[in-house]
Amino acid sequence: MVSWRYRRGMSSTTTRPVLDPATTVRTFLALLEDHAVDQALEYVDPGMVWRNTGLPTVRGKIVRRLLRGMNSDSISFRADMHHVAADGAFVLTQRTDYLRIGPIEAEFWVCGTFEVRDGKVVLWDDHFSWGNVMVGTLRGVLRTARSAVR
Repeated sequence: MVSWRYRRGMSSTTTRPVLDPATTVRTFLALLEDHAVDQALEYVDPGMVWRNTGLPTVRGKIVRRLLRGMNSDSISFRADMHHVAADGAFVLTQRTDYLRIGPIEAEFWVCGTFEVRDGKVVLWDDHFSWGNVMVGTLRGVLRTARSAVR
């Protein structure tokens, strides 16, 4: 059984095994959490489509540019996976995402659909409530303000 956590220290030139779709998605998200964006991009198809509720759909080079933008000390991402289900090339996730920009971390529920072909993510389609994102962001602002007062 292949661990879903990637091997730290793998260079981008390392030939990696093709993983099952659920393991590919878990590994991809884990790499993003660890700011290993170049390694995460090894799991992204060059023509990948990335959709987020209410935002424009992005593809290919724009996806890569946006993900590389997460490779910053002022931005971080993590996800608590609650459920993962796979059926062939499709992987469904229910998770809580944490997006930190500067000192503010927003926490919100996400349902994601991934399509994986030949070990590469070709579709990342996240569904979430903007109300939930706003509440999560407000809580993050309040946490930051409280910690600044202490």
